[in-house]
Order: sequence, then structure tokens, then C-alpha cells
Amino acid sequence: MKQLALDIGLQTGPSLASFIAGPKNAAALEHLKLWVGHGAEPALHSPVPTYLWGEEGTGKSHLLESVRAALREQGALVGWLHPGMGEPPPFDERWGAVMMDDVQHYSPVQQHAAFNWFIHAQTLGRGVVAAGTLPPADLPLREDLRTRLGWGHVFQLHLLDETARRAVLRKSADARGLVLPEEVIDYVLHRFSRDLGSLMQLLDHLDGYAMRTQRALTIPLVRAMLENE
Repeated sequence: MKQLALDIGLQTGPSLASFIAGPKNAAALEHLKLWVGHGAEPALHSPVPTYLWGEEGTGKSHLLESVRAALREQGALVGWLHPGMGEPPPFDERWGAVMMDDVQHYSPVQQHAAFNWFIHAQTLGRGVVAAGTLPPADLPLREDLRTRLGWGHVFQLHLLDETARRAVLRKSADARGLVLPEEVIDYVLHRFSRDLGSLMQLLDHLDGYAMRTQRALTIPLVRAMLENE
């Protein structure tokens, strides 16, 4: 299942504040907070690239979208490149930074655009934050792009343990105004994918099904939804 952005509360969208890192992902989160500016700290906006990698469901897209949202709040324009863009636009000098998501899936055309964006960003001192499922050395990309993705800050993201996944489900349910009993969390965590993106999608379905049926979130409701949808 394709990774979903880990939206904690659909009303606000992804943010660095809503990302539950756990101990293994804390360094990447703190780096990005410093990069965009957090609290009283001034924004770093370093032109040295940052590359995040890890398996599906580790929150890579959430972090990229969070960085983009933070930059937009500061009034910056941000370039965004992903595998769904058949004809990527040329680099725009108004961009304060560029984000590159799911780089392992880039076509030759997208790789050409990514390299072009990289060169312009470096020349103008603009930041690059990219993400993929593989470490830079293993990416199936042209050599000049792969080496540029790996020469800066590189962070591996890890799947959250059960305690952290439980905290994410609880926080997400609270943001939706849902009452999510502990026994339902236990049922979900022990019977469904550890991929947090999949768990968030399941919670979205449960939310919609509970609203349509006007029933509280219970284990029988989860079973009924799986039987009927």
C-alpha cells in the first residue's frame, strides 16, 4: 500500500509538531525543525541537501510536506517533484527550496529535472530536501543525481514501535473527535500492518464508517466494516 502522509488531524495537515518521531527518528526531526526555524530559533535554511530514507510508512512524505508547509508560512515558494509529474517544470528562481519525494521511482525525464533543480538550487544557495526508500548508494538513479542526494545530511527513518504507533493512533483519533477505546487500538495493532500509513488509512475508513452507521468505535464495528467494505 502506498505510504500516506501521516496527517494527525485532517483539519491542519502535516506539520513537524504533529510528527511522532520515536527515539530512532528524533535526530531527523530535530534537524528539520532547525532547518525551517522552530520556536525562537532562527531558520537555518542551509543549502546543504538533506536526504531522508526508509521503508514505506516511516513518515518521509509527512516530513517533506511539513517542511513545505513551514516554508510557505514564512512566505517562501517551494518546488515539489514527485513520480506522478510527467512533465516537471523548469527550476523557478523564486523558489526558496525544493522538495523531492519518492526519488527511487523517478523516470529518466524526472531524473533530468531533479538534476537540473539540484544544480540551480546549489548555484543560488537554495535548500533541497529529498526522500526515498533506499540509501543514496542503492538508488536506481543516474550517478550524478545519486551522488548529490548523498553528499549532505542523510537520515534513515525507522518504523515506530508499538508504543509510538499507539500514541499516533490516539492523537489522530483525538484530533478527529473520535473516542477510540484501548481494546480497539489493541485489535487494530495486532491484526493489521505495522505500516503507520496503512493504520492511518484504516482509521480514516473507521471514522467514515462510524459516521455513516451512527455507531461507536468498537471491535464489532471494525469487523462489520471489513465485512461490508
